[in-house]
Amino acid sequence: MTIQDRFCPKCGKPSETDGLCMSCRAADTPWAVCDTRVAITHCPSCGATKQVNTWTDTERDQEELAPDLARSGVHFHPDVKKRSIAVEVRDISPNRSRAFLTITGTLYGLSMEKTCTVELVWHKEQCDRCNRITGSYYEGIVQVRADERDLSPFELQSAAAIATQIEDTLIAGGERLSFISDMTENRDGLDITVGSQHIGLLIAQGITAQFGGRYSTHPKLVGEKNGRQIFRITYLVRLPRYQRHDVVKLDRVYVEVEQTDSRHVRVFDLSEGRSRSIKEDEIRRKIGNARNAQPALVAYIAGGMMGILDPETGVTKEYPKKPWQTIVAGENVQVLRDWDILVVMR
Repeated sequence: MTIQDRFCPKCGKPSETDGLCMSCRAADTPWAVCDTRVAITHCPSCGATKQVNTWTDTERDQEELAPDLARSGVHFHPDVKKRSIAVEVRDISPNRSRAFLTITGTLYGLSMEKTCTVELVWHKEQCDRCNRITGSYYEGIVQVRADERDLSPFELQSAAAIATQIEDTLIAGGERLSFISDMTENRDGLDITVGSQHIGLLIAQGITAQFGGRYSTHPKLVGEKNGRQIFRITYLVRLPRYQRHDVVKLDRVYVEVEQTDSRHVRVFDLSEGRSRSIKEDEIRRKIGNARNAQPALVAYIAGGMMGILDPETGVTKEYPKKPWQTIVAGENVQVLRDWDILVVMR
């Protein structure tokens, strides 16, 4: 049988097969079907959306979500090519929207178009994270303290920033319950209340990695659920007595603290211009921190000595110029004061 002998049994036009021609085949195929109603559950507090039983964070608001929600209600026949859906959304109440869709595509080489209307329903429900936060739920507290001193403003700000960065990373990775519900400065240091033990451990590790020191865990049994014991853990972070950039005096020299561990302190010797390790009991006293150093003018350099203008008294004081120092007359150096002595920083 030739093509000329094949005819569509429906319209009688020539067909390339023994069955329906392409036009009749396309006309009889439900190429796009629209749901009349599509619902979504979102958290009114943080905007997270819920699919089945899983909450997902999103930065998109209702206006941005609506077109994609409407498109999810369109179901194409698998043979449809070049699919396109134009959406216009109108809000009809706080919890209802109406989407007008114009759908196009090609089916068996023929251009297809249809319109439909989809009702969008916005269910509001507090998500698992917001529910825990408002219910004052927590699984641990990270307590940041320092040995025999108060935390510096720099340490307080940095510890808070480390905790916030860890929270952002975990939530971005899908750990929605690894949240910080409270962060409080008090006379002892910084308390960070956390929603999971995982984030508490990471914060304790992150702070000690940055500042040195150590941390310990102190679990407390608070109940039982489904046969499992429930603990809340206090992560006690203890920062070293001496922090980075502290300038301390040994017997005869001044050194700047670079790093501390449980037994030794790594320092930069401001007399010799090199790093070395010392024991903590070699330190006689602390004179300040290099971050708080003041600028002082070098008035002259002559015969291995340099004259530095005291920034408080205006008096020029003379000190030996160390071989490792690259100091030029007429420029400023950073100094810390130890009584009436000016200690030049590196």
